[in-house]
Amino acid sequence: MKQIRVLIVDDSVVVRRIIRDALATDTSLEISGVAANGRIALSIIEQSLPDIVTLDIEMPEMDGLEVLRRLRESHPNLPVIMFSTLTQRGAAATLDALALGARDYVTKPANVGSVTVAMEAIRRELIPKIKALYRPSLSSPAIPLAPQRTNAVRTIRHPIEVVAIGTSTGGPNALAEVLPQFPSDFLAPVLVVQHMPPTFTRFLAERLNGYCRLPVCEASNEETLRPGKIFIAPGDFHLVVEQRGTSVHLRTLQTPQENSCRPAVDVLFRSVARVYGPRALGIVMTGMGQDGLRGAQLLHDAGATVLAQDEASSVVWGMPGFVAQAGLAERVLPLRQIAMEVIRRVSESHHLPMESECHVVH
Repeated sequence: MKQIRVLIVDDSVVVRRIIRDALATDTSLEISGVAANGRIALSIIEQSLPDIVTLDIEMPEMDGLEVLRRLRESHPNLPVIMFSTLTQRGAAATLDALALGARDYVTKPANVGSVTVAMEAIRRELIPKIKALYRPSLSSPAIPLAPQRTNAVRTIRHPIEVVAIGTSTGGPNALAEVLPQFPSDFLAPVLVVQHMPPTFTRFLAERLNGYCRLPVCEASNEETLRPGKIFIAPGDFHLVVEQRGTSVHLRTLQTPQENSCRPAVDVLFRSVARVYGPRALGIVMTGMGQDGLRGAQLLHDAGATVLAQDEASSVVWGMPGFVAQAGLAERVLPLRQIAMEVIRRVSESHHLPMESECHVVH
């Protein structure tokens, strides 16, 4: 089996050594080259022939964003994983990098004084992302899906009163394509879980708010849920909904991680299935792992509609792939079609009489 070739670009000698030692623990990986700055990286890219590049954001001479711009021009399909810091500046720069075409990011350990701890953190975070982003052949056979229910005749009995979205790797760009299409008079609130640490989610909400027609904010504890607004789960907090009398409230919780995540899609979907049942629409988009699978099963069992992003348009077809292969997605759609499908379903559901026996072919 071919080893995955990784080019490491970082101006810190210590960090370069930690990354190199961490990757050396996995025999499926090979270090194709090491560069101390962006200019060196660009000069050796043709000789090192990497399958993946790990790229520091803050470097002298040429920062990571400029290197990324040039790589996108010369190697548009080469996956790049950014190394960021857990700071406001790091969060903003990471979102810039993702918008420029970086596939994912890893946050640097807060204290590299403990080399063993730092190496373990990088090994745990970086290696799975390298393997998930590596696509040796774009012509590999498609993964068979469980039969979709796209042509089934359904009886619609309830208006869709909430839209819940779960995503991870590739999610910020996917959200930036889908959410701005929702109209200002959208008839349901939108809840989003994007796997990101604190500060990053706030910057994500602020950026989305700048070009969405619906207001976008980081969700606040105890806020009343109303239509016409998009709520992003805050980093390091699960987001859930709770019914209180005739109103629904948001709760942000620091209960244990699920699927090694907080926020977790499963936690949100579970609460949405419990509170809204068939009046919910769940969407699982690009991302690593299985977060969202159990929650999608609960939504499906409660009579809600579940949609999933297709493999071709996903950066990583992990989360939506598991949902699709389990037969839980009513439709598996390319990213460009998701917004219109959601808008259509929400609009049609609100224009049908409650408890009507109207049959709609999807």
